[in-house]
Amino acid sequence: MKKILVLISALCVTASGLLFVASAQNDMTPEERAAMAVDQRKALFKTLRFNLIPIASMAQGAPFDAAVAERNARRVAAIASMIPEVLAQDTRDFDAETTALDSIWENMDDFTAKSQALEDNANAFADAASGGDFATAMGAFRAFGGSCGNCHDTYRVDTD
Repeated sequence: MKKILVLISALCVTASGLLFVASAQNDMTPEERAAMAVDQRKALFKTLRFNLIPIASMAQGAPFDAAVAERNARRVAAIASMIPEVLAQDTRDFDAETTALDSIWENMDDFTAKSQALEDNANAFADAASGGDFATAMGAFRAFGGSCGNCHDTYRVDTD
């Protein structure tokens, strides 16, 4: 009985929190919503980068750790599935500091396809890494890393 009461209480707290967030977003100006969207995108890509750096380091000569490579690649795949969603809000008309190019919203179908390719290639790399063979994993890494570059070349301000 106590477990049921705890569960019901937790559900009520969660529901009230979601309602608060939803009502807070309704009270926001379009500029505030755009700024929040850009902040969310930046956070997602920082998390993606956090998981990609150890894999890229292994590709550049750091000791190969198959478990880390697989785990992080699976995380990148999960993050990649969220990219189109966090970029769904067109923020071109707002003064927001971003490296996202206007071409994202002009070519959303292609952008989504590139995100899907990143997800697919990250999972393929994770599958290859799970076997523990460095050469096999690095063979899959080329397509995985290329997925990042293909999207950056078209949809991100060149910061290099």
